[in-house]
Amino acid sequence: MSGKRILDVGCGRGKFPGAIGIDISTATQADVVCDWSRGFPFADSAFDEIRMTHVIEEVPDIMAALAEAHRVAKPGGWLIVVTPHYTDHSSYCSPTHRWHLSSFSFWFFSDRPLEYDYYAPAQFRQVRVTVKLLQLWRWLGLEFLVNHSRRFRRFWEYYLCFLVRGKNITFELEAVK
Repeated sequence: MSGKRILDVGCGRGKFPGAIGIDISTATQADVVCDWSRGFPFADSAFDEIRMTHVIEEVPDIMAALAEAHRVAKPGGWLIVVTPHYTDHSSYCSPTHRWHLSSFSFWFFSDRPLEYDYYAPAQFRQVRVTVKLLQLWRWLGLEFLVNHSRRFRRFWEYYLCFLVRGKNITFELEAVK
């Protein structure tokens, strides 16, 4: 890890190795137990990397959660968000899921037009978006196309994704400060 400070938000029982875990439940591997949806109990620019694996779909306010992640990220720090694609069964089967996201859901934080800056005061640079498809479509090479061509990914999201369903989306974002 070479001294990187990593925050695992909503770590549950599978905290990322070497990370500081934060969760609302005491039945987890959390180092810090608190309602982090009300803010992180850490100083500004404290972490090199923030990980949010299968939690963003449960937060009351996505904009506030990402603004808080931006606050505790060092300049150039990474935010890694993993969430179900909105066409996957797991997006809808949990009563805790409030949001159903697509691979373009975080454009407000990166390549948005300037007239939308009031939506999301936190600014990130989108480094990579990776979509995992169901196994059959991976074998047929469609996952490769979705992940290696933004134009094809847009076509897939608009026209094919309910036939060729997505599984998970991983967003890799860099904090711009």
